Amino acid sequence: MMAKTTSVITIGRQYGSGGRVIGAELAKRLEIPYYDKEILTEAARDSGICTELFEQHDEKPTRSLLFSLVTGAQMMGSDMGSSYMGMPLNHKIFLAQFDAIRRIASEGPCVIVGRCADYVLRDQANAVSVFLKADLATRVARAIERGADPMKAEDIVKRYDRQRASYYNYYSTATWGDVNNYDLCLDTGKLGVNGTVELLMEFIRQRENAMLLGTV
Repeated sequence: MMAKTTSVITIGRQYGSGGRVIGAELAKRLEIPYYDKEILTEAARDSGICTELFEQHDEKPTRSLLFSLVTGAQMMGSDMGSSYMGMPLNHKIFLAQFDAIRRIASEGPCVIVGRCADYVLRDQANAVSVFLKADLATRVARAIERGADPMKAEDIVKRYDRQRASYYNYYSTATWGDVNNYDLCLDTGKLGVNGTVELLMEFIRQRENAMLLGTV
C-alpha cells in the first residue's frame, strides 16, 4: 500500500510530553514505519556493535573520554565495523546511530523519535522536524501514569530532560528545544494526543502541497 506521505518526520520531545505515543499513532495513521528504540537495533545490526551498548548510551550524556577509551579497548576483539575503530566508544555509538538514521530515511517515509534525528536529517528536503512539549504538571502526571513514584516523578521528568538536552547539545551544533531548530513545536498538554496527531497530519499535508507548488 502506498504511504499517505512522502515525508520523514522526526520528533524531539520533553520527557512526559507523549512523544512515543504520538509518534506511533502518527505512523499508524500515515501507514509508514515507526522508529524509536528500533533505531538501536538497526544501528547495532549495521555496525556490529552489540545492542546492549546502544541501550546503555541511549540519549544519555556522554561519559568521560577515559571511560570510553577503556570500554572501547575491551571491545577490540568484538565484531565491530572497521569504520568506527579508533574512536571513543560514545562516538562510535552516536555515529552508528547517525548512519542508521540516514539509511532508514533514504528508504522512504517514516517517523523517527529522538536520537538527534532532526539534526542528522537537517539537510534532507523531505524531513519534517517536530518538537513536542507540555507543562510540567502534565508531564509529571504522565510519568506517574507510567509507573513513576509520585514523590519522585518531578525529579525524574527533570532528570530525563537534562539528559536529552545534554546528549543533543553535545552531538549537534544546535540547542535542544530551541524553536529555531524545528519546523513545528506543539504543546501536547493543550492539544492532547489525538489533537496533536491531527494537527501534525494537517501540517505535513500542507507542507507537502507547498513543496509541490514550489512555494517553499
